Amino acid sequence: MAHSLALDFLEDFLSLFFPPHCAGCSGPLVRGETVICTDCMLEMPQTDYHNDSQNALFTRFSGRLRVDQAVALYRFSRGGRVQKLLHALKYNDRPAVGVFAGQFYGQKLLACGFFAGVDCIVPVPLHQAGLRKRGYNQSAMFAKGLSEVSGIPFSDLLRRVVPTVSQTRQSRTSRWENVKTVFAVDDPEMFHKKHILLVDDVITTGATVEACGEVLLAAGCASLKVACIACA
Repeated sequence: MAHSLALDFLEDFLSLFFPPHCAGCSGPLVRGETVICTDCMLEMPQTDYHNDSQNALFTRFSGRLRVDQAVALYRFSRGGRVQKLLHALKYNDRPAVGVFAGQFYGQKLLACGFFAGVDCIVPVPLHQAGLRKRGYNQSAMFAKGLSEVSGIPFSDLLRRVVPTVSQTRQSRTSRWENVKTVFAVDDPEMFHKKHILLVDDVITTGATVEACGEVLLAAGCASLKVACIACA
């Protein structure tokens, strides 16, 4: 009891001078808040795509990639809180943002039966050079959070074999040309007849997910679902 009180006191003392900051608005977090403040939790635009099987993200892949379902937690807009959240995840050394997003969205997906039949969660991979620079794969952090809630294992057996340039300002055609030959699997048998949930941090044109999905389907996976933290 005394030890617990001492730890609480130390935590309160440290937070007074070094308060943790919200990944969405950079404001200080208060007791009971982790990663994202209550205001951001309420204000960041959720898509509710998990309640609409024919949502805009799913139809975006129509004729391009055979997916059973496609969902996103947030709507992305430039300069908004969701962009700041993703920036913190990717560039500010805050992998906990991805895990938190996975845990939060995982609860919603679990409640609506989205995980039914899924055998494995596969994050869009980083090239080894990018992984060494960042220290973690932001999509894998999202996958980790989803895995913790669903109990479904996640796999890093999908690899990015060629580094790619930033795609932020590229057209859909340019993005596809940039990624269409850069992903591979070492052991196709690991995905054969498996029902896969492919996850990414943000989907814009969908070119990266499309390229990854084609590799997984070529490896013999039975079906694909797609989930991301945000989509434009």
